[in-house]
Amino acid sequence: MADKIVLEIPRYSPERDVKPHFEEFEVPVHKEWVVLDALNYIKDQVDGSLTYRWSCRMGICGSCGMMVDGEPKLSCATFLSSYSRNGNKLRVEPLRYFPIIRDLVTELSDFLVKLKAVKPWLIRQEEPPLSEGEFLQTPEQLEQYKQYSMCINCTLCYAACPVVGLDPVFVGPAAIALAQRYNQDSRDQGAGDRMAVLAHPEGIWGCTFVGECTRVCPKHVDPAGAIQQYKLKAALDWVKSFVTPLGRKNTDVRREAAND
Repeated sequence: MADKIVLEIPRYSPERDVKPHFEEFEVPVHKEWVVLDALNYIKDQVDGSLTYRWSCRMGICGSCGMMVDGEPKLSCATFLSSYSRNGNKLRVEPLRYFPIIRDLVTELSDFLVKLKAVKPWLIRQEEPPLSEGEFLQTPEQLEQYKQYSMCINCTLCYAACPVVGLDPVFVGPAAIALAQRYNQDSRDQGAGDRMAVLAHPEGIWGCTFVGECTRVCPKHVDPAGAIQQYKLKAALDWVKSFVTPLGRKNTDVRREAAND
């Protein structure tokens, strides 16, 4: 294992740069060091102007996501020693498909707008009186959505998704997975509201099921699986709209409205 490695990092300051340019920094490689340690070493010992996001350093906050050797990774959970044998240089870049604010920091406003649009919170159509106590769930009911609740909004799945790169209006994997988290919650009554937002080409039907979103997820969430579940539910709802009396009535109303 090499005792030093060179990090290639794009530098970009909007007040002076037209586009990012790469700079190289040599850092020591310690057995326990992750990429974030190397970035902190550069900022503390070499160049204090280097800009990047991080917070918890424990793979929980999701703020330190970056492209490491071309792969979306949490820099706090990616060991330098995994790359020091592959040569003497390691390229660390901002997550792709997001506008760059400065150096390794990206603009996340578009993601947050899409996340809010799917209403990732419990929705109730009616509230029972407090005297009836809390909403109880069985372990089996919890298991239905527990996996999707592990999402930390790190947006690694967006940087891995080719559809996000091709179609900027695509809602994206994390937002859909979090929508499914609440759809599967026995306490929630907002699945219809979310279906109205997601059952269109910019939502679930925009996914081509490449599966990269699931592969790169650091918390082992399965966004690709959530999207496929959503597609099946949307297809079944569409079929039911034609075979049930209420569904036929609603279909006739929509046709009349379209004819008018």
